[in-house]
Amino acid sequence: MKTLLTIIYILTSVWAIGAIIYHGRRPSRSISWALAIITLPLLGAVLYYLFGMNRRKFKFFNPKEFEKRKNYGFQQIPSQEDFKSDFDVDIRKRRLCKLIEASSNTTATHGNKVTTLQDGGETFNVLFKAMEKAEKFIHMQYYILERGSLLDKMLELFERKIKEGVEVRIIYDSLGSYQLRGRPRKKFEDIGVKIYPIMPIRLKNLLFSLNFRNHRKIVIIDNNVAFTGGVNVSDKYIKRENGLGKWKDTHLKLEGPIVNDLHMVFLKDYFFSSKKEDFHISDYLSKQEKAGNIDAQVVAGGPDSKHPTIMQQYIGMMTQAEHSIRIANPYFVPGEAFLQSLKIVALQGVDISLLVPKKSDSKAAKFAMFSHFEELLKVGVKIYLREDFSHSKIMIVDNDLVSIGSGNFDIRSFELNYETNVLIYNKKVNSEMTEEFQKVCQKANLVTLERFQNRTLWQKFLEGLFKFLKPLL
Repeated sequence: MKTLLTIIYILTSVWAIGAIIYHGRRPSRSISWALAIITLPLLGAVLYYLFGMNRRKFKFFNPKEFEKRKNYGFQQIPSQEDFKSDFDVDIRKRRLCKLIEASSNTTATHGNKVTTLQDGGETFNVLFKAMEKAEKFIHMQYYILERGSLLDKMLELFERKIKEGVEVRIIYDSLGSYQLRGRPRKKFEDIGVKIYPIMPIRLKNLLFSLNFRNHRKIVIIDNNVAFTGGVNVSDKYIKRENGLGKWKDTHLKLEGPIVNDLHMVFLKDYFFSSKKEDFHISDYLSKQEKAGNIDAQVVAGGPDSKHPTIMQQYIGMMTQAEHSIRIANPYFVPGEAFLQSLKIVALQGVDISLLVPKKSDSKAAKFAMFSHFEELLKVGVKIYLREDFSHSKIMIVDNDLVSIGSGNFDIRSFELNYETNVLIYNKKVNSEMTEEFQKVCQKANLVTLERFQNRTLWQKFLEGLFKFLKPLL
């Protein structure tokens, strides 16, 4: 038996390492996987097979299907030309806008109204009030739909609205919303909600359905108002829980031309989740009116994007910085490209602040995140540890750029998840977010290089271990 296991270990290791050498995209990641395979007999090869293989190389995703998804309904979007942002006099914004347009197929529009929602309780209060006013449809997409009072309240609201003639459509991530399986989902179906999982976990697509997730949070109501950001449907945002307390998060309420762009992200995902070819998106899009004076741009990326859209957005924002960069994120575990860009900008004299929670819902992500602190502190990055848990994904650059959305600063959001951010080109929103950021930093603990270097050997070991496992996080 021992001999058989040894032979299986050797064969699987040779196969996995051969696949890494032949198909590996980045040497650093390839080395990490090779070490995992060698040090974790059999388990390392299995983990690589599930999470490390470049599935696009093997055409688990059909390129034609990708192209169809990208262009689906594009010609049916009402013209946005009247609202296209003119950044001719601002080369920074023009270059950043062009980068996102090339990668995400969306452009910046003016005439938008943007309301920032700084807390889960505030977000759901505003969201439920908006849904109560729905007359035609409610379109909803979440990574996590979790059992609890919020989900029960939604079910009751949807039942009333459907009786009033309002259409309700929901798509959700099958792994993130695993609690919705069975009876909870049937409750929505029974009242007339059209509800579908995105990339359902089934044996035939297990190889990529476990790894590629749809992490977006989008709500569209009558195509007049939209919501997006980092908040999931979970009672964690309205009730205190053991260990982390009540979660903090940042969300957006959007009105104006940008609603059409965000709605298209939902409609594409809904079309490919429901598989209903007769779903006409032109019935749900409409020409927008001016709602405010803010320039904003939807940033939507995923594993079918030609470029790593979310990573390029964040790096693009950093490289345009002249004075300051402020980042808030619970899972700051980026790849080498982002880290090097951040260090280069810091060495150029840009003031960089990183705000992260002291406690985390993922110990693995926490230790992997802490593993980068020393190198960042050495180049002058200021790191603040907040006592409460915040799930926000924010980047603030200088006095006129803000990104808020679902995209974390980690390899998963950069390469494996479907994500949506909103890039806001506006001084007033920037000022609001900067004020909130600084308010939290004043209460947080500033990490010093000297103190951080004195952490225990055990913590250093854990940081090294989980840094090594970054590709899995």
